[in-house]
Amino acid sequence: MKVRVLVSLKPGVLDPQGRAVHHALEGLGFEGVTDARVGRTIDLELADGTTDEMLGRMCEKLLANTVIENYRIEKLDR
Repeated sequence: MKVRVLVSLKPGVLDPQGRAVHHALEGLGFEGVTDARVGRTIDLELADGTTDEMLGRMCEKLLANTVIENYRIEKLDR
């Protein structure tokens, strides 16, 4: 089973990398970008018996810092 975990900062958490991207886009002349937030993508290949509960525990224990980050799990195939 292939799974994609999308990790992003929670609203209200400062994102210096996102600010840098926003500033760079403005400097390159791209108008209309009002904000930029940077996150990360983690692709996993898992055994078919991996449960949603196990996936959640992986995210909570290692893949995301749940104090400042949200995560979303997308199953790519079964």
